[in-house]
This record gives sequence, structure tokens and C-alpha cells, in this order.
Amino acid sequence: MPELPEVETVRRGLQPVLGGARVVRVEQRRPDLRFPFPYGFAQRLTGARVDAVLRRAKYLLASLDTGETWVTHLGMTGRFLVERPEVQGESPGRFTHAAPEGAKHAHLALETDAGARVTFFDARRFGYMGLIPTAELGSHPWFAEIGPEPLEPGFDAAHLLGAFKGRSQAVKTVLLDQRVVAGLGNIYVCEALHRSGVSPRRPAGKVGRAAALRLVKDVRAVLEEAIIAGGSTLRDYAQADGLSGLFQHSWAVYGREGEPCIRPGCAGTVARFAQGGRSTFFCPRCQR
Repeated sequence: MPELPEVETVRRGLQPVLGGARVVRVEQRRPDLRFPFPYGFAQRLTGARVDAVLRRAKYLLASLDTGETWVTHLGMTGRFLVERPEVQGESPGRFTHAAPEGAKHAHLALETDAGARVTFFDARRFGYMGLIPTAELGSHPWFAEIGPEPLEPGFDAAHLLGAFKGRSQAVKTVLLDQRVVAGLGNIYVCEALHRSGVSPRRPAGKVGRAAALRLVKDVRAVLEEAIIAGGSTLRDYAQADGLSGLFQHSWAVYGREGEPCIRPGCAGTVARFAQGGRSTFFCPRCQR
């Protein structure tokens, strides 16, 4: 499932195309994804101007001048593809990127007044969309209990220590709880824990202030580096321009079972074990 860096990368690809643009045509090709589309979805989008494309946790938020926000969750395999008219001097009517294979999985397409086309693909249809009154976003069930954004000031050591206090669950499990911190997923929690030297098995209540400070710093660093790299591509994820992410080439532990730990001076080997239904990767030697 795309995690925060992948969703933020998609947001940054959509904002220059949709931000300030008016939707002039919407083609909804099926009645549902994971859930049914909202009533009158295509009609409510048509004619609306997108003020900005934002992100909250793993959700994309397109605020509209109609007073509603178009919300998208990518699910497991959801992706947007942006097609824009060619630049001056090239053949008109063509677009910069061809549609990917599996075009039968294109479930929604819209066009803007600037001539751009944005298509949503989802092979497994675990993604979903909504139209929510903007003033009610914070109280909507999708958002009401989401924790602070890890790249914003509300995510700090004091917050982590408060969330960890008295908890016997493994620190990795707690960090994956969206009520504790927004948008973190399995890949980036594994990577941040490795950088911090914290075992994913350590009970959250036994994480001290020094380790919490390291975790805040390393969570932010991992996410920022991944965003710069365009996220991590495993199978289906792609940026809005159709290109793959590159951060998978920088993983220190994720997906590296049996390989040497890359921490300088550590002679450990990356191990994997099942934790909460997910594969956890870590170095037993340098993560305590």
C-alpha cells in the first residue's frame, strides 16, 4: 500500500495540474471502487474549480470552490496518471505520457480547462473516493482520530513519549497506529527504527527520551529522503507522471533479509520476522 512519501509524491504531481484548474469533464466508468462513489459524484465534480491538492496521512484532498473536498485513498494499487498537452513546438493533441498497461483498470478520468487529463487506475479496486463538505473534514470518520503529521511540529518526542507511556505493545506496532502518527507504513517504520538503533520488538513503554528524540529525527529524515526520491516502487505504485519511485534502492533493511547490515562497524545480518501480519526487517545486532 502506498505510504506517506508515495501519496505526497502523487500530490506534488497533481497540484501543478489540478491546482487552480476547473474540471470540465468527468468520465466515471463504474459505480464503485472499494466503496460506491458518492451520489452524483461526476456531476458534482464537473464545473468545480480545484483550489489546491493537499494531503492528510495517506489521503489526497482536492479542495473545491463548491465547498466540498474530493478525497482519495489509493488503497493497494490505486494510481493517478497525468497527461498534459505537449509543450510548444511539439505536435498538438498528443500527451507527454502514454497510458500504462492495464488501461481496462482506468475507472475515472477527468479533463481540465487547460487541456490536461487525469486518470485514476486501480487494478484491485481497494482505493476509494469521497466528496465531503470541507468544513466537516476534521470530524469525518476517516479523519477524526488521525494523529499528527510526522513532518509537522506536532510530531515531537513529547508526543511520542505520551503515546508510548505504559504500553506493552512493540514500538513498531504503535508507530503504525494512525492515531499515534499519520501516514507511517511498514517500509518507513522499519527504516526509521534501524536508523535509530531501536528494535521493532522493544515495548513502546520502554522507549526512553533519548530514543524518542532519535526516532522523531529519523522518521522525518527517512520520509523526506523518500519524497525526494519519488517514493518506493514495489509493484503497482508510480508517480503521477508514470515514472517509478527510486527510494527502494536506498533501503537499509526492508526487503534485505540475509544481507549484511549497512551500519558502519556493525557486522550484523538483516533478519525478518512476522509482526502484526506484516514482515518486519531489522538488524538484531545493532537494534536494541
